[in-house]
Amino acid sequence: MMNEEKVITLKPERKIFEDIYFSGNQGSLLFSPATKAKTITTIVSAVILCIVFLLKDMLNKESVGILYFLSFIFLLCTVFLSVSVNKVSRWKKQVNQYLNVLEKCKVYEIRFDQNFFTVNIDGEKETSEWKDFTYFDSNNEFISIEGKYSYMFPRKSMSEKEYSFLKKILKENIN
Repeated sequence: MMNEEKVITLKPERKIFEDIYFSGNQGSLLFSPATKAKTITTIVSAVILCIVFLLKDMLNKESVGILYFLSFIFLLCTVFLSVSVNKVSRWKKQVNQYLNVLEKCKVYEIRFDQNFFTVNIDGEKETSEWKDFTYFDSNNEFISIEGKYSYMFPRKSMSEKEYSFLKKILKENIN
């Protein structure tokens, strides 16, 4: 364990963070991972509804209920899609606000010792105790931690040595 405070200074380059936040179509309103299936389902239900509507003259009086049922299904799909699009839109707005802060930022540093973990962006400090964190994950591109505050630290925003050290410390301190 460490006794003295360690400091890692990150490069707050918007592009580095943007590449991670918006990778894999995450910023796309209709084709992000959260909305893609709903978009496709809505399109399919619209196509089926159109086909049945065009063939409605071939339906007998008892089968007209199918048109109402398919209309209801299409409406339901549209509502679920719009809720998902709204969530992605709000997330995208929050991410862009954060990226705008990073763009203007002069100081972006992580400070930690055996008790506390602090993120400082131009004097705006968020301090957590290690026990406040509930989740840690890392891959080849970034480290993410969740708790009282949640963070994502791109590998490219620090040196390889700092990235490895941060990963090791987080692994030791977050269960």
